[in-house]
Amino acid sequence: MAVDLPLDEKARRMRELLSSFYSQNQATSNGAIKSASLDAIDSPSFDADQFMDLLIKKSNLEGLLQRHVEMAAEIKNLDTDLQMLVYENYNKFISATETIKRMNNNIAGMETNMEQLLEKIMSVQSKSDGVNTSLFERREHIEKLNRTRNLLRKVQFIYDLPARLAKCIKSEAYADAVRFYIGAMPIFEAYGESSFQDCKKESEQAMAIVTRNLQAKLSLDSEPVEARAEAAVLLKQLNYPVDDLKSRILEEKLEHLLLALQHEAKEPEPAPMSSDVPPVVGMGSVSPDPHSNKAFYEFAKTVRAYRVIFPDSERRPIELARNLFLKRFETIQKHIEKKISSVDLLAMLRLIWNDVLIMDEVLPEAALPSFASEAASVAINQYVSRAFSYLLSQVSDALTGVNSKQKGGSEGENLLQIALESGKKVVTQGSMDLLLELRQLMDDDLVLVARLKDLYIDWVQEGLQGFFRALDDYFLMLSGKSNPASQGAGSIDGIPVDKVLPGLILVLVQLSVFIEQNAIPRITEEIAASFSGGGARGYEDGPPFVPAEVCRIFRSAGEKFLHVYISMKTKKISVLLKKRFTTPNWVKHKEPREVHMFVDLLLQELEAVRAEVKQVLPHGVVRKHHRSDSTGSTNSSRSNPIRDDKMGRSNTQRARSQLLESHLAKLFKQKMEIFTKVEYTQESVVSTIVKLCLKSFQEFVRLQTFNRSGFQQVQLDSQFLRIPLKEIVEDEAAIDFLLDEVLVAGAERCLDPIPLESAILDKLIQAKLARS
Repeated sequence: MAVDLPLDEKARRMRELLSSFYSQNQATSNGAIKSASLDAIDSPSFDADQFMDLLIKKSNLEGLLQRHVEMAAEIKNLDTDLQMLVYENYNKFISATETIKRMNNNIAGMETNMEQLLEKIMSVQSKSDGVNTSLFERREHIEKLNRTRNLLRKVQFIYDLPARLAKCIKSEAYADAVRFYIGAMPIFEAYGESSFQDCKKESEQAMAIVTRNLQAKLSLDSEPVEARAEAAVLLKQLNYPVDDLKSRILEEKLEHLLLALQHEAKEPEPAPMSSDVPPVVGMGSVSPDPHSNKAFYEFAKTVRAYRVIFPDSERRPIELARNLFLKRFETIQKHIEKKISSVDLLAMLRLIWNDVLIMDEVLPEAALPSFASEAASVAINQYVSRAFSYLLSQVSDALTGVNSKQKGGSEGENLLQIALESGKKVVTQGSMDLLLELRQLMDDDLVLVARLKDLYIDWVQEGLQGFFRALDDYFLMLSGKSNPASQGAGSIDGIPVDKVLPGLILVLVQLSVFIEQNAIPRITEEIAASFSGGGARGYEDGPPFVPAEVCRIFRSAGEKFLHVYISMKTKKISVLLKKRFTTPNWVKHKEPREVHMFVDLLLQELEAVRAEVKQVLPHGVVRKHHRSDSTGSTNSSRSNPIRDDKMGRSNTQRARSQLLESHLAKLFKQKMEIFTKVEYTQESVVSTIVKLCLKSFQEFVRLQTFNRSGFQQVQLDSQFLRIPLKEIVEDEAAIDFLLDEVLVAGAERCLDPIPLESAILDKLIQAKLARS
């Protein structure tokens, strides 16, 4: 009777049963036996009385009642399971009974049929034994006659062999001759020295002729490769040593075909590009030789023949085949270096792929499709890199060409504007044309290229990112900020860095702004439309082309180049100012009679700046800042103490007293912001340069010591500059402020700071204006 026990109790019982079964020691403890007897209710040795005694001793009344309830439930469950088992198997018992009844009915007639069949078999066997007995003697005779006839045929074949060989030689059926002779060899080896001596001698003489003819055929270049291969195979069957022919004949043929294919690949005939394919600017065109397939078929047939003749020398054909394709891909790479369009590159790759398929049928062990894919990967990657290098060189040509014209003094209008428009066109249209050209390579159905699609997309995006980085480096080199290690120090494409004109730097400013604001968004749209996907290099590395990074690079470059341009122009004018103030002896300066000529030079330089800026930068919002006495401007507070009360002063002490008053007034003036952020507009750049020049003017004045006449000359020059500078600078208040600063600095450094009278000052200025 099975009893459902808790899981831990069942496990304990199982361990005790196993321990009792495998234990060799019979002297087990009484406690263990009692415990086993207590639990083993289903065992044959179960003792009910002992079980009850132990149960009563171990359990209290409540435990006995609980055990009673559990056992009653277990008994009920077992009765139910037994009932269900009987019900489930009842139908099976009924079905088995019916099947047995049917078998008894069917077997009843089989015994009679089996007895009849046995009788028939015995009859057939008796008749067959009779036939075999009657034909035995005749069969033996027939078999003897058949053996005799076969022997006679062989003997007749041996006697007829010399004549057969002669006929084969006459008809050049050398394969039949070799087959006949090899078939007769066992007989010649057994009876060639006795019965068939003459036949053997004549046959050997005939086979000597066959061998010579096969050697001659093998050595003739005019013979087809298949015929020469057959001759080599026949010579090997005749045990002729042909290993020395391997390098002398077949390998010479393979090398000859290899050189022919290489020559055809090195000198392709140029073919015009298709009219519906826009070429990349500056790219040439080549087309592969249409006859190379014919030569390659010859090469494949030679390899096939080589493998038939020398099946144990498969390594050499593999090496030759791979070497051939390696040379052909090297030729493609040379064409890429010389500029090639995607149409011609596809044509060359398609021709190579067709040859790979031909050779793969002949020599599958070489794994040429995988080999060609790896080589094509290198070539296509090089093609993408070179394409972007050509685009960079076009940008360089557009910029340095105009730079050279300016240096040579070429007369022409708006050279900087032409350079800017040319640079914009090359960057945008050149990039779009290049992407279209590269897209044609990806859209082709050539298997060799389709396998590299994801890698190709990554290469294009990486190439575009690298192009803009290289373009930024090139801009920096033109601006004189850095020099590459591969170039000579201080030169860019043969142009010394220190000779690059400021106007070109201004072009770089606007071109950088254009790339950030216009070119990159347009190129990004084209990349998303035509070269989305990729990811072969792994997503952890991020996308190959990052427009935000490129925009950041050129935003920073534009600001940097703008400051470089302003610095170059300011330094040039500072040289003029330095020469002006360091040349004369200001302590012994004569009385001013006219505005100094350096003012004209200064205005000329500023006008040149305006002309350059006008060609490149756009107009900005004009914001004129005028002086106002009510706001505490510098015009009233700085010029009035020096100019307005001048005629009544009679000595230096009074002038110094007024100078002290001007310094005190300076402390209570409204603070003016002179230098603000430079914008990409004509007005902002010109204003910044003028302000910096006036600041330099003030510093040079501060470094000198003046007599009265020298101070008055500075006053005259400064006053004359007010009107023309206000015309070209939007911030008139800043001009007045800075020029007043110049006068204050001059007064501070003057031994006798008495200014010119207003009438004399106006008269000298009008005279200068009249002459101008």
